[in-house]
Amino acid sequence: MALTTAPGATRRTGPVAPTPSRTAARRAGLGRKVRDNLTGHAFLIGAVACFAVFSWYPMVRGVVMSFQRTRRGETTWVGWDNYSRIIADPSFWTAWKNTFVFTGLALVLGYAVPFFVAILLNELRHAKGYLRVLVYLPVMLPPASALFLFKFYAYDPSEAGLFNAILTALGLPTSEWMQSPTMTMPAMVIASTWMNMGGAVLIYLAALQNIPGELYEAAEIDGAGVWRRILHVTIPQTRLILALLAMLQIVATMQLFIEPLILANGAGTQDSATSVAYLIYQHGFFQNDLNGAAALGVIMLVVLAGFSAVYLRLTARQD
Repeated sequence: MALTTAPGATRRTGPVAPTPSRTAARRAGLGRKVRDNLTGHAFLIGAVACFAVFSWYPMVRGVVMSFQRTRRGETTWVGWDNYSRIIADPSFWTAWKNTFVFTGLALVLGYAVPFFVAILLNELRHAKGYLRVLVYLPVMLPPASALFLFKFYAYDPSEAGLFNAILTALGLPTSEWMQSPTMTMPAMVIASTWMNMGGAVLIYLAALQNIPGELYEAAEIDGAGVWRRILHVTIPQTRLILALLAMLQIVATMQLFIEPLILANGAGTQDSATSVAYLIYQHGFFQNDLNGAAALGVIMLVVLAGFSAVYLRLTARQD
């Protein structure tokens, strides 16, 4: 049956005009979105401003200063002179050598110990909470206080020192610790590991508790011992966490500063504790060479950024 239009009626061919209620609803929804976005952007602007003022601007300013020289209030552009002068300084190579030695020892001790402590805590049936607090307690101490505790109590070179008393009780020769060039680095690694291992232990514990128990049960049925379960179940299941914390620990230990500053009074015996970060501090605040300190800081930035990029690329390929 065909539809007919009544005589005198006009036929509408265009779009139907929105009703007032629908228009008001659209405006209200648009206003709500704008308010929500403004709130989110307000929080974002605060964080970006903090990063810009306290992180990005100092980095850019440091790069600019590394190509300048300031004398008696006058600043001139000197190109690569600051870099060549810093690299020609014998302390530059000594500082890098000490920094790499500390990083290597920290990977051997400070990276492995928290992982095995976490495995041990994960296997315990009783007093788990108490032991977690006990392990994390050094992290809550101010680093300066903890290092002064090591310096005047644990590393006392006399027999009254804690470690020397333990060595004497075991019938072993005592050590001069921070006064000995050969023991300076191991002593700083021990103190640094004790101070910082708590956070890594908790992260490892969280990763271990996400491993399905069926994997360990299957390994036990196959006759795998403790070490084979760790090697073939625990490590593969926590590989991503292990890789991430390895990179973070290398970057953190390369910025070694407070340990030599307090334990070794800076450079240590025969410059055995001089690190790159402490050398930057020395140039900036003792020698009043802010441009040289900026150049050394840029070199460290390039080294750490290059290492992080290569490390992430290699781990991404393995994944």
